[in-house]
Amino acid sequence: QVHLAESGGGLVQPGGSLTLSCAASGGTLSSYVIGWFRRAPGEEREFVGAIRWSHGGTYYNEFAKGRFLITKDNAKNTVDLQIISSKPEDTAVYYCAAGLIDVYGPYNLPSQYNFWGQGTQVTVSS
Repeated sequence: QVHLAESGGGLVQPGGSLTLSCAASGGTLSSYVIGWFRRAPGEEREFVGAIRWSHGGTYYNEFAKGRFLITKDNAKNTVDLQIISSKPEDTAVYYCAAGLIDVYGPYNLPSQYNFWGQGTQVTVSS
């Protein structure tokens, strides 16, 4: 059983940066993929990106390439999502999730992830 907890959400101005953190506990992550999803008001849950814990390989949704960065800290058992040059359309609740996903993926389906955090709100507004 893996427990996930997101932190770091808040209000950021357009063009600003924000780093969200996902803290994992309760199990070893060596076999897991940690994914980040978001849900904007009135929208479906959307895949942002993911990282494979064993080798640190990352996978991003097309819109996230170049503006989102996923990194991990082995010592702290955390996965960070950095939002670079934020836009109002990045406003959403952001979730991290853990799943045992085959090396060939897919990584973007919520059904591939077994454990979810409670989410953290990000609001991009001036």
